[in-house]
Amino acid sequence: MARIEARSSKRKTNVAALPFTRSNYQILAFGLVVIVLGYIALGQQPWDGTLPLVVAPILLVLGYCVIIPLGILYRSKAEKQANGATSSPRQ
Repeated sequence: MARIEARSSKRKTNVAALPFTRSNYQILAFGLVVIVLGYIALGQQPWDGTLPLVVAPILLVLGYCVIIPLGILYRSKAEKQANGATSSPRQ
């Protein structure tokens, strides 16, 4: 019985929650604004104009492929140092 208790006390609990901070939410909100602006630009009347054919796809790709992933993956330097994720300089 004591052996089972010793094993269970050595287990580490790994929390799998995403540690979003205020910065992450601000970046995600900015990404959503860029995506909405892209769809608004896509729906403009002159179907052969510059806004729907050039600007809208750029905004949509920027929002979906750059800003939203950046908002998910962004970590501040202070948070990296607190978690010990910084690399030591090689000499």
